[in-house]
Amino acid sequence: MAAAAMTDRSHSQTPRVNEVSLEQPWEWISKGWEDLKRAPKFSLAYGAVFALVSVLLTLGLLAEGLFFIVPPLAAGFFLVAPLLGIGLYQISENLEQGKEVQFCQALQAWRRNDVQLSAMAVVLVLVLLAWMLSALVVFALFFHSPVPTWENFVPQVFLSGENNLFVAAGIIVGGAIAAFTFAISAVTVPMLMDRQVDVVTAMRTSMEAVKKNWQAMTLWGALIVMFVGLGIVTYYVGLIVAMPLVGHATWHAYRDLVPRD
Repeated sequence: MAAAAMTDRSHSQTPRVNEVSLEQPWEWISKGWEDLKRAPKFSLAYGAVFALVSVLLTLGLLAEGLFFIVPPLAAGFFLVAPLLGIGLYQISENLEQGKEVQFCQALQAWRRNDVQLSAMAVVLVLVLLAWMLSALVVFALFFHSPVPTWENFVPQVFLSGENNLFVAAGIIVGGAIAAFTFAISAVTVPMLMDRQVDVVTAMRTSMEAVKKNWQAMTLWGALIVMFVGLGIVTYYVGLIVAMPLVGHATWHAYRDLVPRD
């Protein structure tokens, strides 16, 4: 019984986390680009699905006169993106191991640890709901101009000077939620896919990786925002490349941060 207890405790311990340099995030992007080039048909198809769904969702909200929901929803995309990239992690692992790459890699990856991945999905959906609720509350409390439209959103919100308090409140609240979410999810999903660990252990490992490498991980978070943000502002066309690039790079980030002992 003592041996069994020690085994249980060893499985629940946080895996060892590596220290990485500021150059590593750029190497992750480079490796992600190499994976994209090695499996372009699968990677770009994955990105095209993201772009198409984003376009259809935006058009639906515009048709209903709900454009004010689009900006926080687009920003909230970053919160759930770690889970949505699971198929790309599987592609990168297959390339790493010299295995055949196929479509529906997301389903294959999900089945490897479906219960714990489902638990992480619940966590990220709850965070997204909190994000949307906080965005609506900030909008109701601090935005006193007419509801912005697609055409006048940037001039009215950012350039008019009438909504500085709204912008500041949005940045503070949104930044706090985004930082928390990044900390708990930076390597959680690829780790749950790769190892038979529970979601709490994976999130604890992710937080340790961010804490131990806060400078490199801050740069990594900025690179994710930059690439995916460019994909969004190009009317989602750029997501066709940005999503697989960041997804593949995330797998290599996990490999460097949480080594196999």
